[in-house]
Amino acid sequence: MQEVLPPTVPVALTELLRDEQLALHQVAGPPAGPRDQVYAVHTSEMGDPVPYLLGGELLLTAGVHGPAPEDGAERHWAEYVTRTVRAGATALGFGIAPLYDEVPPALAEACDRHGLPLLRVPEETPFTAVARTLWQLVAERRHRDLQRLSAAQQALTTAATRPHPVPAVLARLAEQTDGWAALFGRGGREVAVAGAEPPQDERRALVALTGRLRAAPSSAADASGAWRLSAFALTGAAAGADDGERLALGVCARGPEGADDALVRSAVALLSLLTSQRVAATNARPPAALVRLLLGFPVADVLPVLSVAGLWTVVHGRRRPGTPDHGLLARTGLAAGLRTDLVDVDGDTLRALVPGDGTVAAQPGWTLGASRPVAADDLLLGDAGAAESLGRAVAEHRPVVRQRRTHSHDLGALLAPGEARARARARLRPLSGRPALVETLRAWLSVHGSWDRSAAALGVHRNTVRQRIARTGELLDADLGDPDERAELWLALRWV
Repeated sequence: MQEVLPPTVPVALTELLRDEQLALHQVAGPPAGPRDQVYAVHTSEMGDPVPYLLGGELLLTAGVHGPAPEDGAERHWAEYVTRTVRAGATALGFGIAPLYDEVPPALAEACDRHGLPLLRVPEETPFTAVARTLWQLVAERRHRDLQRLSAAQQALTTAATRPHPVPAVLARLAEQTDGWAALFGRGGREVAVAGAEPPQDERRALVALTGRLRAAPSSAADASGAWRLSAFALTGAAAGADDGERLALGVCARGPEGADDALVRSAVALLSLLTSQRVAATNARPPAALVRLLLGFPVADVLPVLSVAGLWTVVHGRRRPGTPDHGLLARTGLAAGLRTDLVDVDGDTLRALVPGDGTVAAQPGWTLGASRPVAADDLLLGDAGAAESLGRAVAEHRPVVRQRRTHSHDLGALLAPGEARARARARLRPLSGRPALVETLRAWLSVHGSWDRSAAALGVHRNTVRQRIARTGELLDADLGDPDERAELWLALRWV
């Protein structure tokens, strides 16, 4: 039967013994070691403490329930220690005063016989001080554990972004748990391993533990000597496995506390993502598309490799100040939120291709601009539209701005696409090789000539915008205060 313990982290009994202010002293029982873990301090003067203990306590008593020496003290203390051990107490603390000047010899004898550490609590140490010290130590340990867990999870996430992420995540997990980590396939087949190998007995026990996941498909745990064993089923079929073979993560961790459960579960989530068939298929498609592009295939012939066709929406994004970069997990969240695997995050900028004509939803921590739906041959036009929309979104402090659709009264629709592009290139040729001027003109026109809003969209000072617009007007030989000139240049920018 599984022992029920209080919902807290334990503190080694030796830490309480080292506290000089408490001045506790062990007088009987086996020497306290790292395996003697205290979950709580409980004071009781009941002759039978069993109904009041959960297990793992340091039980404190002043011996009020004890008999007079002539009334058979040996038998009483022997039965009391027997019940205390049966209740699962980690140790017994005996308070000197008000009833006893020293620890009863019969009590010390019984603790030696039953292997229960017995501590002498001096008269000047209140029982409440022992409890307060324990909770202070618990709080300090929780803080240390949270710091270690945060650093370890960051290390796992970083490992997941490397060229060979699965071995990298396993290696980090083995390092953080000071043990051995392995991915197992059907029949205990080792798919990948990392860390110092445990003894063969523990290794076989771990394989057997992963076999139990068929009946309990989430996780299983066991202890074997100095090792703690745990196994977790990954949520997703293994890439390339027959019939969607399910993988399991097995961990052999050293020490009495074993692997940090939260850390191992983080590794399970990452490995489930990295080994799923969907991710493997997604990772296999971009190289094939890249080969076609490098060999000069038209874009329309490359897109079918990505298993998508038809219209596309181009998305540009800018990370908002103060938003942390969570690496692979952030990219995964963006891919899910935008409903596309074609997401490119480079520092604080984002570009994505969203199949079809779906709505682009706001994403936490990002400002987004989306183009109107374009055909595969017009992706560059969509890219310009997304950049224009992002500029407006930044200037207007909106989470998402989508480019307006082409209306029937759009003058560009009166020209054939080829002719329109040719005229647009000719009009904008003086700006060739000056991308900063082109983007400034686009942003400035998109916000109707507002210096402040265009400066915000571009991330520059308003005087910089003024200088660039003035220089653009000179190169184009255009009066940018003339609405006709502005309309002509806006149409040209939309077609190029």
